[in-house]
Amino acid sequence: MPSDTISFLRDHLFTLPVLAKFALGMVMIVIIPHLSRRVHLPAPVGLLLCGVLVGPYVLDIFGKVRPIADFLAELGQLLLMFFAGLEINLEQFRRARHRSIALGIATTALPLLLGTVVGLSFGYAAIPAIVIGSLLASHTLLGLSTVNRLGLGTLEPVTVAVGATVMSDTLSLVVFAICVSIYTTGFSPSGLALLLAEIAGFILVVLFGLSRLGAYVLKRVEDEEDAYFVLLLSIIAIAGVLADAIQLPGIVGAFLAGLAINASAQNAPASMKLDFLAKSLFIPIFFVVTGFLIDPVSFVYGILNNFLLVAGIIGALLLGKWMAAWGVGRAFGYSPNEQLTVWSLTLPQVAATLAATLVAHETLSATGQRLLDDRMLNVVLVLVFATSVLGPLLTERFASRLTTDAAFPRLDRRTG
Repeated sequence: MPSDTISFLRDHLFTLPVLAKFALGMVMIVIIPHLSRRVHLPAPVGLLLCGVLVGPYVLDIFGKVRPIADFLAELGQLLLMFFAGLEINLEQFRRARHRSIALGIATTALPLLLGTVVGLSFGYAAIPAIVIGSLLASHTLLGLSTVNRLGLGTLEPVTVAVGATVMSDTLSLVVFAICVSIYTTGFSPSGLALLLAEIAGFILVVLFGLSRLGAYVLKRVEDEEDAYFVLLLSIIAIAGVLADAIQLPGIVGAFLAGLAINASAQNAPASMKLDFLAKSLFIPIFFVVTGFLIDPVSFVYGILNNFLLVAGIIGALLLGKWMAAWGVGRAFGYSPNEQLTVWSLTLPQVAATLAATLVAHETLSATGQRLLDDRMLNVVLVLVFATSVLGPLLTERFASRLTTDAAFPRLDRRTG
């Protein structure tokens, strides 16, 4: 009976007029985040699940060929990475830059190493294994809103964790970009040297050249919101084109573009309007369209058949991030609760991880083999779901204890 019902719905929903499908999509984007929050589920996860439901493997409302939806999703992917760079608090990074750099390197290198080992252990070649490690190196600060709600956003461990995001996201994307380029063009010592020189030049051009040029041009049109708005989109496009020119993923260019104009555009009215448009429309479309890729039956069987791989990837992330938070925390004299709060803040794998995974899944070698196969795509989706739920829960648990630590710092230290 359920299969007959699904077949009936598929036949009728697929024949809906285009405008009806558009209206249905807009309703989903409005309702799903609210329903997700009601059941304490992150909105991106709810949108992913919604995409699975309406995607080609279940209700098949939008079909398998959907160029408009795919383009909007790609734009949402670039905007997601752009605002990941634009919204990084560089002032907090500068206030504790040495400690932020130390944590950023540690929380990148250790998960990268452990993830690579897990990838190699399960039969992946060197380049795909390093890409798997790079996916675990970044993090999304889903728990930051919890910390701010508790009034702890200015504590040094939180500032250091926020600042470390600059390092972890940048380093992980650079490693990822190198791997993608080598996988598509092949490896040679001279080719690697040229690639590293191109990446270094690209970073310098974007962070310094585009930064100054963007700040100058945006300053000239700061009173014209429409022009400012269009220029922001142009900067994203230019950075993406420059990245493509040296065989780098466009998401790397978008992220660096956000960092480049961070100081000049972060609080501009047009930036806030683009942020609103991106987060209310394009980025949700990206998550929904990502859900289209998931065959729920294959997904469940894939998890059951590859349970050890799923456990290994999640275990590598948890252990690597904990080792980084514990080691750097002990070096800086942080209490156990402060160490655990830093650890929980660096756990969620959503924005950069999901965007990079999709790029890797679509990247083909000269022989037509995917950089990351369907099995690893399913594993990463499990990772996104697990850490986006677990991270904020742990942040709530450990950060709430910091209020007591902060209230009685002298008493604790004197009495041991």
